[in-house]
Amino acid sequence: MKTAIVHDWLVTYGGAERVVEQMLKLYPEADIFTLVYDEKKMGKFFPKEKVHTSFLQKIPKATKLYTKFLSLMPKAFESFDLTSYDLVIASSSCCAKGVITSPDTAFVAYIHSPMRYAWDLYYDYYKSAGLITRFFMKRQMPKIREWDFLSSQRINTLIANSTYIKKRIKKFWNRDAEVIFPPVDTDRLSPNNLPSEDFYVVFSRFVPYKRVDLAIKACGTLGKKLVVIGSGSQEKELKALASKYKNEDIFFTGRISDEEVKEYLQKCKAMIFSAEEDFGIIPVECQACGRPVIAFGKGGALETVADKKTGIFFNEQTEESLIEAIKEFEVLDSKGKFKSSAIVKHAAKFSSERFRKELQAAIDKTIKEVRG
Repeated sequence: MKTAIVHDWLVTYGGAERVVEQMLKLYPEADIFTLVYDEKKMGKFFPKEKVHTSFLQKIPKATKLYTKFLSLMPKAFESFDLTSYDLVIASSSCCAKGVITSPDTAFVAYIHSPMRYAWDLYYDYYKSAGLITRFFMKRQMPKIREWDFLSSQRINTLIANSTYIKKRIKKFWNRDAEVIFPPVDTDRLSPNNLPSEDFYVVFSRFVPYKRVDLAIKACGTLGKKLVVIGSGSQEKELKALASKYKNEDIFFTGRISDEEVKEYLQKCKAMIFSAEEDFGIIPVECQACGRPVIAFGKGGALETVADKKTGIFFNEQTEESLIEAIKEFEVLDSKGKFKSSAIVKHAAKFSSERFRKELQAAIDKTIKEVRG
């Protein structure tokens, strides 16, 4: 069976790219179609000979400027000729699900999220944008929304990465979707079976919506030790914020290896997760190491963290709310409420093996329906 996998772009390795890797394990001979491809960063994960790029790849510095090409993305994905393929699987948080397939092709789309900047977060993006970006947003976004809705109607089977995304798919596309949680490498991650150490951890890209600042403020105010793992556009700003508190309390690691991240997750008292995510793989990775999570109680975290069993929630994205959650966590933790073995067992529900099994079942069902 000739298979194509379509992904938005291949320029950095993250949770969405791990999904594509698992799709390739199911269909190792599949061709990959994507907007733009950075061979230096992604070649070891996705060999060049398997990847087909759009006409946007020819634009100088396309792998850095691709987010500026939103108005061209529908045309770029529709330019791929997939008529010879029996099965097309899309991995999409933007426009990848907009490819055109023949009526005899089984088309399954795994949706990380409908375009946030086109729909429910449009006004947030608009407020934070510059004057030129606002000018184009006003004029282009209505057409993008129209295309986004119409292209969603061409898909045989929609799969959401969480119940949260299933609701957004229903709201914006008026389509029903099956929920299959994304894969987490729980085999690589495990507890060290030693008592936790007296520090909290944040592991994130340093971008505004991740709200790393909340963890710094809360731990700084409480005098709690915090290890901050990651990098990003907010790095200088966050380090300046941390400098207001005791230097020894808040430590930035920078970019570190997966093994080093694992060691911090195994040793920490708990992870602080302040973002509203569609799913959020990192809290599951922490739980796979046997450690609990203090999470903002909205979005995908509600599906990955079991309240008072594998972590607790704070209800508002504010320093005050997080401080109260940390205090509550420490009381519960002192009473032995968070058992490492139970936390690891919970994380196992999100394994890569489980993902492949559920995705394969959804694909097989779609193929039978298409073939009648």
